[in-house]
Amino acid sequence: MGSFMQEMTRPGNGPILRCESVGLTFGSVNALSNMSFDVKKGEILSIIGPNGAGKTSVINTITGFYRPTRGQIYFKDRIISGLPPHKVCAQGISRTFQNIELFSGLTVLENLLAARHIYLKSNILSCSLYYGFAQREEIEARRIVEDIIDFLEMEAIRKQEVGVLPYGQRKRVELGRALALEPEVILLDEPTAGMNVEEKEDMVRFVLDVNEERGTTIVLIEHDMDIVMDISDRIIVFDFGVKIAEGLPEEIKANKRVVKAYLGEK
Repeated sequence: MGSFMQEMTRPGNGPILRCESVGLTFGSVNALSNMSFDVKKGEILSIIGPNGAGKTSVINTITGFYRPTRGQIYFKDRIISGLPPHKVCAQGISRTFQNIELFSGLTVLENLLAARHIYLKSNILSCSLYYGFAQREEIEARRIVEDIIDFLEMEAIRKQEVGVLPYGQRKRVELGRALALEPEVILLDEPTAGMNVEEKEDMVRFVLDVNEERGTTIVLIEHDMDIVMDISDRIIVFDFGVKIAEGLPEEIKANKRVVKAYLGEK
């Protein structure tokens, strides 16, 4: 039954990503309650809320790290609820992590190439019998990765081990790894956390370029409210696992419930 539900499609030209009445429970704790929202193709949608509000749980549930207790998640009108992370990636969704999750002993180039593994069809047998096919796969992977290195201005560090890089550059590499999956949607979990002002400006510029030049839909979790208000098309606010507001940046700024829960009353 589960496999049938995963393969089931829904008609219509709706949003690129949709959560319908999604719940997530850990024992007696409701991490997410009746979560429903849409992500429109090509937009930057920010998710905000105080610590413990359930923001990262949203990303983990969409990307398959958590299995929702109830409700459904759709990507391009196709149910992806319950799919493992690698299959969610293969659908066209990638992510970055709040805590950097890179191979610290590998170079920048090697980290980006490693992200391409889900698209490689060659194995030992096919490599020995059809060397040309395997070679074409590697050439294509390198072309995509080199384009990302140029796009994110990482040429100077392409052969450096990630573990020795400054924090801001490692964050940039993680964005590059997410791009190497050629996603239609990227979920960014606090991409500017821990950065200085200059590093934040660079990261925001790259996020905007990914959205505008590559046409990639962005779902952003971010604590810096100046960034959120500047670059978001829409904002969703969570508090204790419940969506309490949704709207344009100016609407969220003026929402008294949001001010009380997150921005702080004056």
